[in-house]
Amino acid sequence: MVLETFAVGFLQCNCTILGDEEAGEAIVIDPGDEVGRIERRLAELGLTLKQILITHAHIDHIGGALKLKKRTGAPIFLNEADLEQVKMMAAQAAWVGVPTPETAPPDADLAEGMTVGLARYPAQVLHTPGHTRGSVCLHFVPLQLLFAGDTLFAGSIGRTDLPGGNFGQILASIQERLLRLPGETKVIPGHGAATTIAHERESNPFLVSR
Repeated sequence: MVLETFAVGFLQCNCTILGDEEAGEAIVIDPGDEVGRIERRLAELGLTLKQILITHAHIDHIGGALKLKKRTGAPIFLNEADLEQVKMMAAQAAWVGVPTPETAPPDADLAEGMTVGLARYPAQVLHTPGHTRGSVCLHFVPLQLLFAGDTLFAGSIGRTDLPGGNFGQILASIQERLLRLPGETKVIPGHGAATTIAHERESNPFLVSR
């Protein structure tokens, strides 16, 4: 298995390549920027991109998705509740002072309960609204691995002061969907260092007193 996570773009979003070397296939999670770098790495690994999975439609997570699709032909998956975020991409770009990336509606809805990923490395979609209405986490059960987007961080949670954010909702999503996962589950957040469910359950200041 190939599992490479690296920060891309001006906000250092964690982008991940997960690949099956035997099948020669890969998925990419949150290609927010630096599409050339992602494409080169896929070529170096000899992997064909099968899916582009977006945890939520903030510019730093989705900004490079359409460009990557055009270069590889891989479909984009995004929860449809975040289509409103896609429509306001120019406003998002203005907030952070960068050019507006070209975006388009996804090819498929990254809906609650669906299975995505690769044949040998499937993931279950967990709809975890709060950071945005369409935020999702991707749970690779056999790998004991969770891609949490900007819902849960090491020692923190996602911000809820932007359009579509809801503080009570994100806490409910974390408590009801994520903290019930096995403690040994490794969490790769949308930014920053990896953690585990057990560590966040025991020490995250947003969660331990609730």
